Amino acid sequence: MRRQKISQLLSSGTAGQAITICGWVRSRRESKNFAFVVLNDGSCQDTMQCVVDAGTAAFDMLAKCQTGAAIRVEGVLKESQGKGQKWEVQALAIEVFGEADPETYPLQKKGHTLEFLRDIAHLRPRTNTFGAVFRMRSALAWHVHDFFQRRGFRWVHTPIITSSDCEGAGEMFTVTSMDLAKVKAGPGGAVDFSQDFFKKHAHLTVSGQLEGEFMAMGLGDIYTFGPTFRAENSNTTRHLSEFWMIEPEMAFATLQDDMALAEDFLKHLFAAAVRDCRPELEFLEKQYQTIKIDDLARLSETKFAHVTYTDAVAELKKAPVKFEFPVEWGIDLQSEHERYLTDVIFKGPVIVTDYPKKIKAFYMKQNPDGKTVAAMDVLAPRIGEIIGGSQREDRLDVLEARMREMNLPVEEMGWYLDLRRYGSCPHAGFGLGFERLVQYVSGMGNIRDVIPCPRAPGLISH
Repeated sequence: MRRQKISQLLSSGTAGQAITICGWVRSRRESKNFAFVVLNDGSCQDTMQCVVDAGTAAFDMLAKCQTGAAIRVEGVLKESQGKGQKWEVQALAIEVFGEADPETYPLQKKGHTLEFLRDIAHLRPRTNTFGAVFRMRSALAWHVHDFFQRRGFRWVHTPIITSSDCEGAGEMFTVTSMDLAKVKAGPGGAVDFSQDFFKKHAHLTVSGQLEGEFMAMGLGDIYTFGPTFRAENSNTTRHLSEFWMIEPEMAFATLQDDMALAEDFLKHLFAAAVRDCRPELEFLEKQYQTIKIDDLARLSETKFAHVTYTDAVAELKKAPVKFEFPVEWGIDLQSEHERYLTDVIFKGPVIVTDYPKKIKAFYMKQNPDGKTVAAMDVLAPRIGEIIGGSQREDRLDVLEARMREMNLPVEEMGWYLDLRRYGSCPHAGFGLGFERLVQYVSGMGNIRDVIPCPRAPGLISH
């Protein structure tokens, strides 16, 4: 008989139905006359209890059904006599695919810390916590595509290997085919990348935005959703070296269009999480008490506040608290400032606009005041910045001057300037780190717990 998933049986099973389920043993309890084997197959947060009568061939297999073992159970679905579960399986036959030695299986006991589970990332998806997180991650990824596809955006695949530094920070991983033990330095001690595979210095991308811009200049509205990399030596609970970015780009759009899209996007994702991931959210809320489903539901219906950077700084300077980082016009707002704006002043999501140009990237459109740019950050309660975006500079002379001012390689970026030479138009977009989103919705305290194989300084175990 073909295998059925526990999620399907719990939603549409019928009493007396012959079933076959496969999964991993969560627990096993025996008595003289019968035994209970609890299975989870990863399809949902719930488990399925299997009742095994003594004196049957299935009962004889129990010795191999230790916690962690992978088994198949054939039987009949029936209404459960126990509390908290609608169905259980009367087991008629059990096949053991793979045993798990109770002396060495790391998940034999319950109550492991998240830190311990990070050291066995290859096994942690079998736990309640990480099953919930990764199912939620999958659902949110689907809803990212659903949101943009329904609005006529085209998904484009921007390069992972690039020669461009979109952010201008220089914190990029080098891609090379050269034998590092034999690399010869060029003039001034620099590596001579002309001998390398691409004949120039290549990197792992930090963003697909620049390439997304030229795709938007032909397709209108596009979005990227793919892996990005940053060689920033940061060991915080909010940073990864490999992460996924969502970056929509819209032609013929202004900052106002950008803000409206960002707000609609987040509301869509919050509502989808509450609707489609409720069992996972209920578990995480009860287990860790770092999120509230009601708060997510409220955010999905809350109108975001708007404030300029200048006004936000003025509000922060009046605050009756002492910040770790003093507030002055021209600084990059810190997390403590952002959270004060959302949690105390506005008591909800807020979009901060018109940042000083000296703290923002070269491609952002300069405002008429000459001091600020048409940028926006979306700040969410509890976490601060969750989206960053801007209207892009569409004037060739202004963009080229800005690039020279920041000592960027204008000649090498001729293709990017071409977008302003030939059919330039107002355009805008933003970036959302997918792991930041999953972390926010799930309430997980460390971003390393929302991606299967976290990459961070000194961390690459798989």
